[in-house]
Formats: sequence, structure tokens, C-alpha cells
Amino acid sequence: MASRGRRGGVPARDDEQRREERTEQQAPAPQGPVLPPPPPVDYGVFMQGLVQAMQTQAHTQAALQAQLEAQVE
Repeated sequence: MASRGRRGGVPARDDEQRREERTEQQAPAPQGPVLPPPPPVDYGVFMQGLVQAMQTQAHTQAALQAQLEAQVE
């Protein structure tokens, strides 16, 4: 009867060890040189570019809409 109790406990421990081994295998150590952090972002320039892109898109959309309406008439 004691052997039955052991059998019930051993697989649980084996499962825990296997999970830990899998976790270690899934997270390999980084290889190669460590890259320096990216340069700081100039958000003013970024926002200017974003606004310009949105204005261009709005202009293009308005031109296409006018062209479509001209074709329908």
C-alpha cells in the first residue's frame, strides 16, 4: 500500500520538473552583442510629419471624392 502512495506523488513531481525544464528551454540566453538603446525621439519632428501625412491624406481623399462625383454626373 505504501508503494501506491509513492506512485501517486512521483508523477506530480516529475510533471513539475518537466515544466521547469521546458520553461528553461523556451527562454534561451540572448546571443550576440547587446544593442545600445535607440536614440531619443524628437516628438516635435514626429508630430510635424504626422500632421503633414494626415493633411496629405485628407487632400488626396477630397480630390478622389471630387473626381468620383465628376464621373457620376
